[in-house]
Amino acid sequence: MINRRLLTRNTAVLIAAGFISCLAATAHAQTTTSQMEGLKLSGDQPIQIQSDQLEIKEQEKKAYFTGNVQVVQGTTTMKAGKMTVLYTGEGGSVTSGSADIDKIFLDDTVFLTSGTQQATAEKGEFDMKSQTFVLSGKQVVLSEGPNVFKGCKLTVLMETGQAKLDACGGRVEILLDPKSRPKQ
Repeated sequence: MINRRLLTRNTAVLIAAGFISCLAATAHAQTTTSQMEGLKLSGDQPIQIQSDQLEIKEQEKKAYFTGNVQVVQGTTTMKAGKMTVLYTGEGGSVTSGSADIDKIFLDDTVFLTSGTQQATAEKGEFDMKSQTFVLSGKQVVLSEGPNVFKGCKLTVLMETGQAKLDACGGRVEILLDPKSRPKQ
C-alpha cells in the first residue's frame, strides 16, 4: 500500500496545478501570468491509483507506474502513460507508508480534469520542495468550458497560486467566450 499522506499531498498538487479557473489576460500575449484559483482537496477523501504495472525500487527510492495511469480523488482525475515518483526518507519505504514524495514526473500525454476544467500536455513535473508544478510539450491546452488557453509551458507556484503560461516561440493563444462570465 502506498503512503496515504504522500498520495493526498501529491494529488492535491496535481489537481491544484492542473486547473485554471481563468487567466485574466489579453489574447495573443507572449507570456500570461495570473493568480490561479486551484482546487483544494481535503485529506479525508480516498485516492485511487490504477496502472497496468507498478514497479518499486526501494534502493533507488523510486516508484514507476506504467500503462494507463489514472489517479482519482473525488471529482478530479489525472491520466498519463507513465508516472515516476521519487521519494525521500531515511529508511523510508513507499510500501510501509514512511516515505515522503520529492518529485513526480508524468509522461506520455498528461490529462487533468475536474468538472468543466481540463488541462492536457505531453509531460508534467511536480517538485514538492519548491512547490512548483510544470506542464509542458508542443502544446499545453487549458480549458474551462468554452474558454481555452494554449502555450507550451505552464508553471504554477503552488504556495502563492501564481500561474504563468509561456508561448511556443510565438505567442500564447487565448479564446474567451463572453457568455461564460458570471452574471452580476
